[in-house]
Amino acid sequence: MKDIVIFGTGPIAELAALYFREDAGRRVAGFTVDSAYATMPDFAGLPLVPFEEVEGRFPPAGYDLFVALAYTKLNKLRRARVDEGKARGYGIAHYVSSRATRFSTFEAAENQFILEDNTIQPFARVGRNVTLWSGNHIGHHSTIAEDVFIASHVVVSGGVTIGARSFIGVNVTIRDHVTIGADCVIGAGALVLQDIPDGSVLSPGGTEISKVPSHRLKRI
Repeated sequence: MKDIVIFGTGPIAELAALYFREDAGRRVAGFTVDSAYATMPDFAGLPLVPFEEVEGRFPPAGYDLFVALAYTKLNKLRRARVDEGKARGYGIAHYVSSRATRFSTFEAAENQFILEDNTIQPFARVGRNVTLWSGNHIGHHSTIAEDVFIASHVVVSGGVTIGARSFIGVNVTIRDHVTIGADCVIGAGALVLQDIPDGSVLSPGGTEISKVPSHRLKRI
């Protein structure tokens, strides 16, 4: 396998380097970001090279690229850097945790980042450039389109479809056979019981802070 260059210098990039190294057994050779953000010579103890110059230090013939970005601009920035890397000749790496449960019908795809304790049931399809943070349930015969970010402890029931570029927040529950359109944002803790059209935002109300301070509570 080729060594990997990671695009990014944030927490996700640092995590990706550790997961590739300690779980996937792949060597991370360095990091890259757009030149405007390459303000230091190294990151996490490895060389940091402007993306505009990355082929000179890490040529595509010898290195794969992994884009470790979050859901900025509904995942469009991450996808743009994946596409640019491919256009410049890089193979695009993916990471699927050895502690994720998946079956023979699962097919890994470019720039997937699938962390520990995900359960991906049979006949579920997960597109390229999808992030599944830890602890999710992806139900049988469900489809997650490209460029989606799913946070932790999300329940995607059987036969669900999640459209491209959507973001699904922590502890969301999606009923079986529901379709969520493209470019949707589903906020933390939402219960989705019906189809959601493209571009929708579900934002459950947060818990209000009590006006009674903790030192006045008598039963705790």
